[in-house]
Amino acid sequence: MSRVRLGINPLTWTNDDLPSLGADTPLEVCLEEGREAGFAGFELGNKFPRTPGALSEVLDRFDLALVSGWYSARLLERSPEEEIAAVQGHLDLLKQCGAKVMVLCEVSRCIHGNRGVPLSQRPHLDDADWQRLTEGLNVVGDYLGEQGIHLAYHHHLGTVVESQHDVERMLDNTRDCVGLLLDLGHLRGADGDPLAVAQRYASRIRHVHCKDVRYPVLEELRNRDKSFLDAVLDGLFTVPGDGNVDFLPTLTRLREAGYQGWLVVEAEQDPEIAHPLTYARMGYRNLRALAEQAGFRVVD
Repeated sequence: MSRVRLGINPLTWTNDDLPSLGADTPLEVCLEEGREAGFAGFELGNKFPRTPGALSEVLDRFDLALVSGWYSARLLERSPEEEIAAVQGHLDLLKQCGAKVMVLCEVSRCIHGNRGVPLSQRPHLDDADWQRLTEGLNVVGDYLGEQGIHLAYHHHLGTVVESQHDVERMLDNTRDCVGLLLDLGHLRGADGDPLAVAQRYASRIRHVHCKDVRYPVLEELRNRDKSFLDAVLDGLFTVPGDGNVDFLPTLTRLREAGYQGWLVVEAEQDPEIAHPLTYARMGYRNLRALAEQAGFRVVD
C-alpha cells in the first residue's frame, strides 16, 4: 500500500507574497497549531530559521518534519552553473534537515506577487526561452539528484509555467530528473485538469499540493481582470473539501501509480477571515479522509 504523510504550508497563518497577512503571528504559533491539527510536517515560510541547527531545533520542539521549501529560480536570467551556485544555501538546509524534495519555480518575469498587475498579463515564453528554461532545468535537476534531492517544479499562477499546456511542454522537453509538484488548485485555477496530468505524468510527480479553489471567486477574478493577490484576498483558495476541486480521482490515480511522499495543504487565505487553526483542522480532517478513500495509508 502506498504510504503518504500529511503536511501543511505556513500560508494558512502568514503569507510570503503579501507579508501583511499574519505579520504578527509568531512562528511558534504556526507550528503548535499545525501539530495540534494533526500534521506531521511543515514547508518553509519567511519566518523560519535558515540555518540547519536552528531550523531543526524549532521543528523538533513541536515534533514536526521539514517537508520542503520553495526556491525561486532565475534560469532565464542566469546560467545553470550560476543557478547551482545560488541554490547552495537552500540545498544544504533541506539536506541537513531531512527533506527529500525541493520546490522550485522559475520566477523570472513573474507577476503573482504584484497586486497591480492582473493575472491576464502573466508572462509567456517564446521558443528560445523554452529551450533555455528546459535545458537549465535538466542541468539543475541532474545536480540536485546527485545530492539526493528531487527537483519538484511548481507550476504557479502568474508565472511562466502556469497552464496545463505549459506543464506538458516543460515535462515533454526535460528528463526524469525534473519532477513535478502537482498543485491541484493552481492547475484548476489555470483551467487545467489535474487528473489528466496525473494520468500522463504520474511517474514524474514528486510532490503534491492540495489547494482547493472556490470557483465563483475564480469566475469573478476573470470577469473583473484581477491580480493574483486580489484573488487571494477575495478567498480564491481554501483547504481541501471547502471549495469546488474534486481531489479524489487525482489522488486515486497517484495511489495506483505508487506515489509515496507528502500531500500538503497549501491554502493562502486572510487569517483575519479564515481562522488558521479552524482551517488547519478542517484541512487535515478532509485531506486524510480523501487520502484514505483513495487507498493511501496515511502515516505520521
